[in-house]
Amino acid sequence: MDIRQLRYFIAIVEERTVSAAAKRLHLSQPPLSQQLKAMEEELGTPLVERNGKTLGITEAGHRLYEYALQMVELMEAAKTEVQEVGSGMNGKLAIGVNTLSVEELPELLRRFRLRYPKISYKIQQSESSHLCQLVRSRAVELAFIRLPLDLGDDLAVLHFDQEPFYLISSGDLPIDLDREVSLAELSELPLLLPSTQGLGVHYLILNAFAELQLEPNLLGECSDIALLMNLVSSGFGVSIVPETLLKQHPGYPIVSHKIADEAGMTSSVGLVALRNRRLSKAALHFIELLQSSGDKG
Repeated sequence: MDIRQLRYFIAIVEERTVSAAAKRLHLSQPPLSQQLKAMEEELGTPLVERNGKTLGITEAGHRLYEYALQMVELMEAAKTEVQEVGSGMNGKLAIGVNTLSVEELPELLRRFRLRYPKISYKIQQSESSHLCQLVRSRAVELAFIRLPLDLGDDLAVLHFDQEPFYLISSGDLPIDLDREVSLAELSELPLLLPSTQGLGVHYLILNAFAELQLEPNLLGECSDIALLMNLVSSGFGVSIVPETLLKQHPGYPIVSHKIADEAGMTSSVGLVALRNRRLSKAALHFIELLQSSGDKG
């Protein structure tokens, strides 16, 4: 076997079908199936079990998968370090970003580029749970996500400061807005939430209502932030958003009021990476910049 075949096998295990693995690897399906068969013949044991549309992984297959991950990672690390020794700090910084994960990210990247001008970048935006999957599949090395989120034991997280939530509205509300707004008061208002596929705060908000045994008057959800702000400013309904959103989207004719910190109604940002993965020099230096910038909580 060679490193190329190990990469193929990793994709097959993680995708659970040869067709999906072939798509991920930008290959046609027959050659990939032939490579899998060749690996099984070389090792003298089945690596997968064909159960209908999906593949089961044998005990031997699981063991090979573990070694394959280590060997591919070591190969990539060796290649990167040798290149860095030869030509100075270079390589690629592959990071995932949630829509509202880090307000200061553009400035951080600008400063990082000034320090390490030979670094190239892969920046992918998605919602938090998908970003975690990208980290697990090694499509990105680091990802900024919205917390809280069930991460599992395979991901390590660097926590940032907590931030409050705000009620946003067109201003004409039947409640006292001279103080922090309670969730009990909010439960009476027509509520349009950020989408489940957007900021990563949808379920956090609903869980806070449930914790207090409150039933929100839920109009629905909206996946586009600009449209959400426009709907709120028109009087269609009210919404609940983290403080970062207000800073990133100024200028809308809306009124904002801080929501009381009840039942975990705060959110934070986390930087996640695979717990047992050896990070590249680029990723390590980027984390050092984050910590030295004082953004970590």
